[in-house]
Amino acid sequence: MAAITAAMVSDLRAKTGAGMMDCKKALTEADGNLDAAVDILRKKGLSAAAKKSGRVAAEGAIVALGEAQRGVVVEVNAETDFVAKNDAFQGFAQGVAAVILKNNPADLAALAQAAFPGSGRSVGEELVHQVATIGENMNIRRFERFDNPAGAVASYIHAGGKIGVLVELVSAKATDPRVAAAARQLAMHVAAANPQYLTRQDVPAEVVAKEREIARDKAAQSGKPENIIEKIVDGQINKFFGEVCLLEQAYVIDPDQKIAKVVEALGKDVGAEVVLKRFARFQLGEGLEKKQDDFAAEVAALSK
Repeated sequence: MAAITAAMVSDLRAKTGAGMMDCKKALTEADGNLDAAVDILRKKGLSAAAKKSGRVAAEGAIVALGEAQRGVVVEVNAETDFVAKNDAFQGFAQGVAAVILKNNPADLAALAQAAFPGSGRSVGEELVHQVATIGENMNIRRFERFDNPAGAVASYIHAGGKIGVLVELVSAKATDPRVAAAARQLAMHVAAANPQYLTRQDVPAEVVAKEREIARDKAAQSGKPENIIEKIVDGQINKFFGEVCLLEQAYVIDPDQKIAKVVEALGKDVGAEVVLKRFARFQLGEGLEKKQDDFAAEVAALSK
């Protein structure tokens, strides 16, 4: 039997929002396996883990630039929120976004080799320079760039750089101001609703299988007949798709409409089909680890 440490309980608690004792029991049942413990809590209805895309545990800024046919969103990290609000840091992050928008680098390695405007240095060299100047570790973590002559690309930054979104609509009427306005509103929706996929066909089969397993285990606890359980499971899977797939989500501006219907209605309005082709959503520090608080005393108290 694996030893259940304070750090393990703390991590599970942060990922699921479940209580300390429930986390400890789940980890014990899972023999210390974090992923298995998450599933145990979800089957017991004690976890909201499926609605979380990852632990937000790093500082910095999300920057988005560009409209019309091109757009970019980039995440630049720093160690503290104090530095993230520094003018020098913000200027560097904006500069990196401008380089990506102009040069279209293939990846982070290519971006590091590109010239940083007004410095005489590459982006990688400028990063080192900023670290030395600011006195805190910094990192360009990831970026996404959309560029489509037939597209309407909109960007949106929420909460002062905590969330950044790009949305691309494609249409023969892509230059119509109504398409651009709709793309902007859809970017705001993505920021708020946090879809994980565009369509249900994009959801990996193993993810659907896991959701179906969890839904079945929960439904089985009701004691209902097998045929009823299957209907319950199907209903839960459809609800899951409605939560994680952008085109099946309820529009935050008008919850009575699904996003797919909003886009369809836009096409009729402008006189040409409109397709929501893709989106990107970055949340600051998503999936990164940060120095954790000490929960040792709290966990020790639970074992007494």
